[in-house]
Amino acid sequence: MLVVAIIGILAALVVPKIAGNAERARVTAVQSDINGGIKTALGEYEVDMGFYPQSLQDLMQRPRNARNWHGPYLESLPVDPWGNAYLYSYPGKHNAAGYDLWSAGPDGKSGDQDDIGNWQTQTQ
Repeated sequence: MLVVAIIGILAALVVPKIAGNAERARVTAVQSDINGGIKTALGEYEVDMGFYPQSLQDLMQRPRNARNWHGPYLESLPVDPWGNAYLYSYPGKHNAAGYDLWSAGPDGKSGDQDDIGNWQTQTQ
C-alpha cells in the first residue's frame, strides 16, 4: 500500500511537468512553421507577384491573376501540432501592411487567447 501511495505521489509531481513540456514543444513548432517555411513561401510569392496571396492555396496552385507565378511555393499546406490548418488573412488585421498568419492553438478556436500568430513576440 505504501509503494502504491509513493508511486501516486511521484506521478502527480512528474506528469504535469511532462505535459507542460509537450505543450511548450507544440507552441515552439507552431512558431517555427509561422516564422520559417510558410513565411518563406509567402515571401517568395510576394517577390514574384508583387503582392501577397489571397489565400494559402495560392502558394500551391496558380491563381487566375498570376502572371509571374513561379510556384508551387509549398508542396502541401502544413497543419499545426493539434491537427488544424493554419489560418491566413491578407491584408492582416494585426499587420495591416502585410498578412496575419496564425494557429488557432490547442482549443482549435480562432480569436481567443490561445491563438499563436505572427504578430506576437517569440516569448509568448
